[in-house]
Amino acid sequence: MSGGRAAPASLLDHLVGGALGWLDTVRDDFRLPPDVTTDADPDHTLKPLGELAELTYLISTSHPRHDLRRAADDLFAFAWDETRDGELFAELVRGEPHATYPVEIYGVFAQAGLRAPAVDRLLAATTAPRGWRVAREDHTRTLGVLNAERRIGLAPHADFTAVLEHTNLGTMSEPWALDRKGAYGLTHDVFHLTDWGRAPGRLPPAYADYLRLWLPAWLENWLDEQLWDLAAELLAVTACVPAAPYDAAAWQRLAAAQEPDGRVPDLGAGSSSGDHAATFTSCYHSTLATAFAGTLTRIALDATGAGQRAQVHESEVAP
Repeated sequence: MSGGRAAPASLLDHLVGGALGWLDTVRDDFRLPPDVTTDADPDHTLKPLGELAELTYLISTSHPRHDLRRAADDLFAFAWDETRDGELFAELVRGEPHATYPVEIYGVFAQAGLRAPAVDRLLAATTAPRGWRVAREDHTRTLGVLNAERRIGLAPHADFTAVLEHTNLGTMSEPWALDRKGAYGLTHDVFHLTDWGRAPGRLPPAYADYLRLWLPAWLENWLDEQLWDLAAELLAVTACVPAAPYDAAAWQRLAAAQEPDGRVPDLGAGSSSGDHAATFTSCYHSTLATAFAGTLTRIALDATGAGQRAQVHESEVAP
């Protein structure tokens, strides 16, 4: 797709619609294997399905356009069906009582009102012991667990603000020292703090000022590297920051990276090898992130009335 000089709402809706269309065509690639509770690697099975659920639920409940909400809701319903109405989570928790990923993935379904009583009973027991309070692999991951606990209705195992203070966002790390891993962590600090953009008001003013100042430079850097996956996440963060301007040039560059079928490669021009599995692996998250960022940005434009101002500014940007 060419970025062109489309008005912001039209450009964003085209991006979101195309991304959701491609995700629908590859939904079978999100299906869980029969051995998902035993030998399967959750990073290649449950993680993609969990990301599909997290981001399509946000789109299905928030996007201004009914047709796009309906398309996202259909994908979210598919993700719930893959969990066998939540029965899968009971099996996962019984098999790994101290694992956090079943809690994190179940959280979005619980938030949507899709509960599994057996899972709720198990989690009340497995998250109560002292062992549940041990440090996670990093503070950003702990924020994700705490947000899931809030969604499910479990007692938080740590203080959210205290954990946040030890993240890249919380320390407001020197912007020139933010490497790729740190940047991904920072985007997720914002997502967990704002409940994936639903509550941007939770972003403290000092953090908002820091992000408003440095996001354009970070975006420019990773757009130049054609790391579309991270660029989409940074655009989603921008939409969570009050008074952050619509970056027409950045959106045009991301739109130009979207393939005609709606997918967005994670890096560079994508793969044309014809390897379907490789294409799915390299595109599913960046495509989801683009649909997510486009939705949050659309909401932000509508909420602030910035659409007209951005459209005027758009005409000044070279295609």
